[in-house]
Amino acid sequence: MRIPVNLASEPFRRDRPMLVASTAVGLLLVLSLAALVWLAWWERSAAAETRAALAQLEARLARLNAEQAQLEATLRRPENAEVIDKVAFINSLLYRKGISWTKIFADLEQVVPHNVRLVSVRPQVNARNQIVLDMVVGAASQGPVIEMLKRLESSPVFGATAVHSSLPPAQTEPLFRYRISVNYVQKL
Repeated sequence: MRIPVNLASEPFRRDRPMLVASTAVGLLLVLSLAALVWLAWWERSAAAETRAALAQLEARLARLNAEQAQLEATLRRPENAEVIDKVAFINSLLYRKGISWTKIFADLEQVVPHNVRLVSVRPQVNARNQIVLDMVVGAASQGPVIEMLKRLESSPVFGATAVHSSLPPAQTEPLFRYRISVNYVQKL
């Protein structure tokens, strides 16, 4: 039987694997530090370029805002007010003239059921330059009109609908009558 006895003043230790591993980890940490420093420098230069481009755009925006303010001041002069009113009036007339009745009826044909009668249609342009159709429709019962309202709201051409009034059948008019307004998106 052998008993290992070390009688030396400093016992033998196996430190070499620990030193090699520590050195490898240290080198890995130094390399990652170098990579992080390089990434920080690169991000800083990219941010500087972005700040320079942003400063150029802000300067351009300031010039455009100053030019717009100058043009608006010219338009607000009393001698130009009459011309501006005429231009606004003519533009509104041209916009209303651009509404195509043929297109309105072609789009309505897609959504109005066969048993709903279109009594009247009146296109209007609201303050936001949107076309609103004010319609009066009639049907023998309420079901077809409800179906028409569902089709109008699900159509990509028509928007929100509102029923303003309804009249039951009378001796002179045998149909249920509804006054409906619907947003209409016509490409002019």
